[in-house]
Amino acid sequence: MVGKLDTFFKFHETALSVRGQRQQLLASNIVNADTPNYKAKDIDFSSALSHALGQNPNQSPTALNKTAGKHMDTPGSVAGVAAQYRPTVQGSVDGNTVDMDVERNQFTDNALRYEASLTMINMQIKGLLAAIQG
Repeated sequence: MVGKLDTFFKFHETALSVRGQRQQLLASNIVNADTPNYKAKDIDFSSALSHALGQNPNQSPTALNKTAGKHMDTPGSVAGVAAQYRPTVQGSVDGNTVDMDVERNQFTDNALRYEASLTMINMQIKGLLAAIQG
């Protein structure tokens, strides 16, 4: 049972960490909406989560190998997976590729999924406490 709990909590801890890092990346896009020549970036959440969990360590050829757990990710990466430039939907004169509608939608979607993960963990813990207390 303890192994299953460890696996459950490790998965959700990693998922929340990847979601948090993605949220920072999306916030960076929003903050730089008026910066000339800024290119909007994002990551594929499922690839980043798989990479962070070690399920697909060869996913990103641009990610650097870490030799210690305290090493930081490379700039512009999430969980060791390099962020990709978002495809340009509508170009601007100053070369900025941030589309505020897309960024706000992605930011909100990611935030809601983060909150859903927290709610699920909270419900799981409450269920465990109820089982323990009888």
